[in-house]
Amino acid sequence: MIYRVHTTKRFNKEIEKLSKEENKRIKNIYQQIKENPYIGNQLKIKILREKRLEEKRIYYLIFEDLQAVLMIAISNKKAQQKVIDYILENSKIFRESVIK
Repeated sequence: MIYRVHTTKRFNKEIEKLSKEENKRIKNIYQQIKENPYIGNQLKIKILREKRLEEKRIYYLIFEDLQAVLMIAISNKKAQQKVIDYILENSKIFRESVIK
């Protein structure tokens, strides 16, 4: 099953700050997630995942019933908990953005 992959404005802004090499790797991760969104490590809940990009992490939510993935943020290990908390607090809003 192929999933539609969406991104947030935050995610898009963070990508712009990365090197060309990191952007290539993100495109590869994007393709992997389209085909199998469960490749990343599960975090606090089943639908919240992270995929490592060397010292950075890509955070995304999986919406099986919508056959969609929302790539939300990129952070380093130091900001990991803050980003996870932000995603958990706003998961309903993220779901609504994918539906629209």
